Amino acid sequence: MDLSIIIVNINERGFLKQFLKGIERAKIRCSYEVIVADNGSTDGSVEMMREHFPDIQLITFTKNRGLSVAFNAAVKRARGEFILYMNNDIAVFEGVIDELLGYMRRNPRIGVLAPKLLNPDRSVQMSCYKFQSPMVPVLRRTPLGRLPAGKRILKEYLMLDFDHNEIQTVDWILGAVMMLRRTALNEAGGMDERYFAYYEDADLCRQMWAHGWQVVYYAPAQLIHYHQRTSAASPGLSIILNKFTRIHIRSGIKYFLKYKRQSLPDRPHAQTKP
Repeated sequence: MDLSIIIVNINERGFLKQFLKGIERAKIRCSYEVIVADNGSTDGSVEMMREHFPDIQLITFTKNRGLSVAFNAAVKRARGEFILYMNNDIAVFEGVIDELLGYMRRNPRIGVLAPKLLNPDRSVQMSCYKFQSPMVPVLRRTPLGRLPAGKRILKEYLMLDFDHNEIQTVDWILGAVMMLRRTALNEAGGMDERYFAYYEDADLCRQMWAHGWQVVYYAPAQLIHYHQRTSAASPGLSIILNKFTRIHIRSGIKYFLKYKRQSLPDRPHAQTKP
């Protein structure tokens, strides 16, 4: 089998139903399977799957075990040579998935490939980044980020000077859409299950680079992402009140402790075949 499409769902029945319908309409030419890992939904997502999509593989957890645990469980069941992890708030266009797969096949050193993501108004969504220092989350959540030095650091981290119409190797990509080479994913060890949510994508890309695999932003392929920054918060009490922010901070601490005193892996810029 060419491709396993994996979705991790938690209480997003509407998005999940529309996404699965979109996959059916996308007329994917390669051989593929779809695996949904449901993380303890209580909104009827599992019942909807069993009624409307009985042929799609479904993994159910009795409670939310976190994104990484659910993803790794789906990978163990997957049969595809390549893995396509996608959020269920992605609008899929015909031909895009086959285009991504073809590019991966023509470039055997790519471990992770990501398309250009667009906002619903078709503006470019920032989805590729530099590896961050511990200072970056501080700058993003405090007034320090509005100072000249802070703005400069954040501009570099967010790759605001990068032409998002280019194909280029990047440090890491947002985990909303990631096409992964199965052999590379095995070498990287899958997603680190210490992360309940957030930072698992940056960590996986870092492991890919550490094992000699490229992470590539592929601009010719475009998908719409109905993105909501659930962890976004302004300084002050909102950090305490927003549970997603607290999860994000805990994951960030785990990430920086994991790589404490470790230098960044080599990330040579390499030419890829069109």
